[in-house]
Amino acid sequence: MQVDTELFSEEQSENLYEKKTFVVDRGQEPFRIDKWVHMHMEGSTRNKIQQGIDAGFLTVNGKPVKSNYKIRPGDEIVVMSLINPDHTILKEENIPLNIVYEDAALMVINKPANMVVHPGVGNFSGTLLNGVAYYLRQQNPAIDEENLPRFGLVHRIDKNTTGLIVVAKTGESAAHLAKQFFSHTVKRKYVALVWGNVEEDEGTINAHIARHRYFRKMFDAYPDGETGKHAITHYKVLERFNYVTLVECILETGRTHQIRVHMKHIGHTLFNDWEYGGDKILKGTIYSKYKQFVDNCFDICNRCALHAQTLGFIHPVTGQEIFFESPVPEDMQQVIEKWRNYSQHRNLEE
Repeated sequence: MQVDTELFSEEQSENLYEKKTFVVDRGQEPFRIDKWVHMHMEGSTRNKIQQGIDAGFLTVNGKPVKSNYKIRPGDEIVVMSLINPDHTILKEENIPLNIVYEDAALMVINKPANMVVHPGVGNFSGTLLNGVAYYLRQQNPAIDEENLPRFGLVHRIDKNTTGLIVVAKTGESAAHLAKQFFSHTVKRKYVALVWGNVEEDEGTINAHIARHRYFRKMFDAYPDGETGKHAITHYKVLERFNYVTLVECILETGRTHQIRVHMKHIGHTLFNDWEYGGDKILKGTIYSKYKQFVDNCFDICNRCALHAQTLGFIHPVTGQEIFFESPVPEDMQQVIEKWRNYSQHRNLEE
């Protein structure tokens, strides 16, 4: 039996999905595929495999099958599965959650700034998933740890990015939603404040993204396409403030730091994005009053000025397309207003 494993990156996070490919050996007798995959995938359960099959997360020779399909020699079986966040114990914490929508299948949450999505090295508590675990336990005290929502994470956004994130409440919903993210059919719109006057009213950035060659916690754009992973961002100018521009970004793909890396690539680093140099005055003459104005803006919005405003997807149970929208948070809105007023006064002086 041949086995190949490939990792995929999606919405603001690396290695969220794992694709395993199996080729059935010659001489293999007919055998139910759900049982066969369970025997060959470490850490799997037959129930989750059946949910994945029902959601179309498993194919045989490129086509979806049912759980009672009998495998044959030479069959190529492809399984796409979520990789759980890197932690073993999900501590339940009473963390306030801004729940935009909830039903039996999923939750849509408006994430605030300075909140990590899931536990990991250096962030074992205080995350969004810690709060979700506590919330679900209050709804159903009998729920066991196996069913707490680690499996429900189908995409992520950065710690200091605000906005909408969906969390699945069942394994079947997780499989359906993850497949949509993997297929790039989820509709996502971000609002960002970037340095400089973006000349084109709208455009598309097509450049691969991979880790920076020298700074391994950062990412970089590789337009030649030979390094990194395919990434496309569509942008549209919403408002110009001379030295900064308010833009709308629509993701066609979802790579780690995609908007931040792509906008820097075209010369428009996100405002106050300290990791990519946006916490310095990148446009405008540096003199005392202007510097004081910019520093005040940094103090008000002390993070990367990026907000996940719109999220749309097919509901995994009803099959209906649903959309959610989150208003620009107060810190970003205040800075936008300050730049708007500054720009208007500057234009009047000229």
